[in-house]
Amino acid sequence: MIYAEIIEKVKTGEAEAVMELCSKALSQGYPALSILEKGLIVGIDKVADKYSHRRVIVPEVLMSSRAMHAGLSVLEPHLKYKTKRQTGTIVIGTVAGDLHDIGKNLVKLTVMSTGAHIVDLGIDVTPQKFLQAVDKTKAEILMMAALLTTTMPVMKKVIDALEDAGMRKRMIVAVGGAPVDETFARAIGADCYFKCANDAKRFLENNLNKIVLRRKLAT
Repeated sequence: MIYAEIIEKVKTGEAEAVMELCSKALSQGYPALSILEKGLIVGIDKVADKYSHRRVIVPEVLMSSRAMHAGLSVLEPHLKYKTKRQTGTIVIGTVAGDLHDIGKNLVKLTVMSTGAHIVDLGIDVTPQKFLQAVDKTKAEILMMAALLTTTMPVMKKVIDALEDAGMRKRMIVAVGGAPVDETFARAIGADCYFKCANDAKRFLENNLNKIVLRRKLAT
């Protein structure tokens, strides 16, 4: 199946091949969203899993990320999300010191279908920038990503800064990334740990409206 071919080429970081396969899949009638979810995302998730087990190195991950983005450039004009009518704002970013946006971009693309308003702060985001964005947007959810073990402690700094500013109790904090796990998430005081982009999507589909309603009732 063509999905398996896309997955394999993403894993091996062959950008041109991924673009050609995505174009071929579209021409054969495969939905763009299915190609994204069953091809590109599955492929990059497998790479992220290998990285978390130290079976690939950062340059290989970046090659796979480049291949995934190449495929996405083919799919984006054809992506039509059937969004649910939900409210709520999510601030998302990669923590300070980390210049990788693989996981963050995957989560952003995947959760767009929930209908939430997503504020993407990009990479190398300091605790202060996270706080400013959360305060300005009145976001209900903050999502932080890290690919390097050396940048993981920044997540705790952001949560501590939210506490100091009196903003922590009114929002959900979620963390993710190849070196992050549930034990670490609990240790730093995060509410959620997402192993992959689809975990984030399922959580939001089931909980976003409830989170927004609870926020409104508390104010």
